Amino acid sequence: MPPILLAVDKTYPKGLMWFRRDLRVDDNAALYHALRACRQVVCVFVFDEAILEPLPRADRRVEFIRESLVELQATLEALGGGLIVRHAVAADEIARLAHALDVQAVFANRDDEPAALARDAQVLGGLANAGVAFHTYKDQTIFDRDEVLTKTGQPYTVFTPYKRAWLAKVDDFFLKPYPSRGHADALVPPPKAHQQPVPTLAQLGFSPTNLSTLGIPTGAEGGAALFDDFFQRIDRYDTARNYPAVRGPSYLGVHLRFGTVSIRQMASIAHQLSLQGPNGGQGAATWLSELIWRDFYFQVLTHHPRIAEGKSFRPEYDKIIWHHGKHADMLFDAWCRGETGYPLVDAAMHQINQSGYMHNRLRMVVASFLCKDLGVDWRRGEAYFATHLNDFELASNNGGWQWASSSGCDAQPYFRIFNPVTQSERFDPEGKFIRRYLPQLAKLSDKMIHAPWKASPVELEAAGIVLGTTYPKPVVDHAEARDRTLQRYGVVRGPATTQ
Repeated sequence: MPPILLAVDKTYPKGLMWFRRDLRVDDNAALYHALRACRQVVCVFVFDEAILEPLPRADRRVEFIRESLVELQATLEALGGGLIVRHAVAADEIARLAHALDVQAVFANRDDEPAALARDAQVLGGLANAGVAFHTYKDQTIFDRDEVLTKTGQPYTVFTPYKRAWLAKVDDFFLKPYPSRGHADALVPPPKAHQQPVPTLAQLGFSPTNLSTLGIPTGAEGGAALFDDFFQRIDRYDTARNYPAVRGPSYLGVHLRFGTVSIRQMASIAHQLSLQGPNGGQGAATWLSELIWRDFYFQVLTHHPRIAEGKSFRPEYDKIIWHHGKHADMLFDAWCRGETGYPLVDAAMHQINQSGYMHNRLRMVVASFLCKDLGVDWRRGEAYFATHLNDFELASNNGGWQWASSSGCDAQPYFRIFNPVTQSERFDPEGKFIRRYLPQLAKLSDKMIHAPWKASPVELEAAGIVLGTTYPKPVVDHAEARDRTLQRYGVVRGPATTQ
């Protein structure tokens, strides 16, 4: 643990801690450094109008942030500080607030998404003009930017060697927590003129969602409770994660997205457990691998920001001519509504539409279906997920969609096309997940529920199903769609396989 500095050794009389996607006190890199460097630290969060304006007026993510801020504000107050919450354009507001509070430095954790980098450049300029320093720190990944490179100093574009390098480099130094509470005596309450409760959703221009009805826990306490639950079953994660009807995932995605949990804590525990050997640590090793995938996609975005502009990582895939026009729009709408006639795909889309969450295997299935069965541009699916996922992160979302469409780095081959019926039979064999989100199919047998169009008229009648009325007929034939996809992906040649 670093030594505690005396107040006389501190660099700045007063600093401003700018919370962003790091809504916790414990193990917060920027907060720790602010408390170490400043005699007094005031804290702020800005509901950025530039981010909020294009969002739907009922957005679970905004509600999640708002509820998490209520907890954060209370935690900071209990430690002797407080939290200013503003609703403004952050690029302008931070410099104004720094001037109003007469601080000498602003501290924040890094955000390497292109729009965030542009915002921070503007903030840096505004602060520099006023003689205020701007310090940023790594907090949302274990390794970022240029920390894991090839032996020739180049960024990795294939995951497996990146993972090997990641594991070779990681040690206690990179996983150790930042003991923020040990320096909390530097926290001070905001001036009275800035002491206000967290704005309501209505004050922000938003409406309540079903966040609380869904039982999605918020804040650092909610994240800790979820992790405690996951820790009890992490040893089964490597197998349980594939079955959407089973409580297999960690469900921590939204907490990682908004920093209500520490990635260092998550990775440290997973890494320790993974070293117990193949029998005791395989579940933790699998989960750690997924956390490493997250780091991998962040560094891909950092070194190839054009992928955030709708460009394929592999430029030759931009030559693909996607299905377009009114019929393509109809197919895309059917996919969005969960009315494709393929139960596993439709159930997954109902899951995201109702909850803002989708099981990871199903994200791969529905993405493959959109691109390779319907022939619809992956960018349309990427944008839909960006709007609807509670845990949306640009790097991971783009990486996942480019993986599914075969256009990304280390993506699946273009001829790897998920069969939605086979996937359903393999990973939801009893149809439990399908029945949860498509109750109109509940009376079908476990065999027929994966492909209702194969059921006999007697079976359909007994189940109360009229194809095309109570449940749609398939919008495409998978075998025929697969043939069209192999033609569409003619930019790459190779043997075809089916999974």
